[in-house]
Amino acid sequence: MAIYNLGSINIDHVYSVPHLPRPGETLAATGYAMGLGGKGANQSVAAARAGARTLHIGAVGPEGRWAREMLQGYGVDVSHVEVGTAPTGHAIINVDPGAENAIVIFAGANRSPDAATAKAALVGSRPGDSLLLQNETSAQAEAAALAAARGLRVVYSAAPFQVAAVRAVLDHATMLVMNAGEAAELAAAFGSLPPRDIVITRGAQGAEWLSPGAEPLFVPAFRVIPVDTTGAGDCFTGTLAAALDAGADRAQAMRRAAAAAAIQVTRPGAALAMPTAAEVDAFLSDQ
Repeated sequence: MAIYNLGSINIDHVYSVPHLPRPGETLAATGYAMGLGGKGANQSVAAARAGARTLHIGAVGPEGRWAREMLQGYGVDVSHVEVGTAPTGHAIINVDPGAENAIVIFAGANRSPDAATAKAALVGSRPGDSLLLQNETSAQAEAAALAAARGLRVVYSAAPFQVAAVRAVLDHATMLVMNAGEAAELAAAFGSLPPRDIVITRGAQGAEWLSPGAEPLFVPAFRVIPVDTTGAGDCFTGTLAAALDAGADRAQAMRRAAAAAAIQVTRPGAALAMPTAAEVDAFLSDQ
């Protein structure tokens, strides 16, 4: 089996700040780091380190070749990551002492892939494989339709949240993954949550899987002391997809995803903080 991910690749600029900036405030950072990020890249790294064969579909600019190479170093197949002329996407991330963050993103090269790119990448896919999508790239709806027609599980992280983007993908989506605020906004827009498998992450409170015709499945979060919550949701989603790809049931997949996210938030950074399958196994054995 395999996981295909049409996803963003960003250069993360992470600033440690005494508090999140207020409107009009100029704030001196107490630390700075640069690294690989983007919801797509984070999810690909999480899935690959969780043991799944992971193929990333995306693009970087000329100055972002190192990001492509870093993805490959984490075990992600980057054959379908283009190097174009548009600048690599990037994110400005402010992190306060309580590990809360505020993020501004610039799409850049993440808007370069089109339907033809997705079609070419999915040629080798098989029924039962998975396609991950997030709302930071182009050609999401087209890729979802192609994947669904080929019998793939389509997992959509509806973030940054836009109702229109969800509507465009919904008919082809197998599963939606979103946080509690996004789920509430979707329910308000649709009148209720759509009849799909929906995983709602609730931060330190845990996560819930809603499935038509089945009892809701709630998995509590593991108690840890967070250092940086950037990428925690992506870690959860990538690990969840990898567990399902490996044949885990709902409860097993959710527990592994929760464990991976718990480990990830105790480390600084996003992609570089994703745990391996062995680390998740060791963590769970101690619980």
